Amino acid sequence: MGKMTKLILMLLLFFFLSSHAVASERYGYGLGYGHGYIGTSSEKFVTGIVNAATGFVELPKNIVLTTHKDTVVHGMTIGLVSGVMHTVARTVIGVFDVATFFIPTPPSIQPPFVWQDFSVETSY
Repeated sequence: MGKMTKLILMLLLFFFLSSHAVASERYGYGLGYGHGYIGTSSEKFVTGIVNAATGFVELPKNIVLTTHKDTVVHGMTIGLVSGVMHTVARTVIGVFDVATFFIPTPPSIQPPFVWQDFSVETSY
């Protein structure tokens, strides 16, 4: 098996496990690491890595959301532009969260993971 295939399988497994870990809470971290400094910091670190790695999923998400809300033409134009903006924003915020994980703060992106509430537009 190639290195790329192994990487993709590991990421899919990570996303699968992460989605089950946060299924108990609609928004917020809730990964189960605790509520103290170490728990909140580690959750910020994990969500930052995941958001930096999965920011590109905002592109098809916004195209689909805009298409359902308006028309296919709006989805392919406005949804595409909105998706690019959300992709950049989620990725940059993810990198920022990784860089500042030692400062425990609540999530600045709602929903914290792109696959949570896929039918809801991301807010910051």
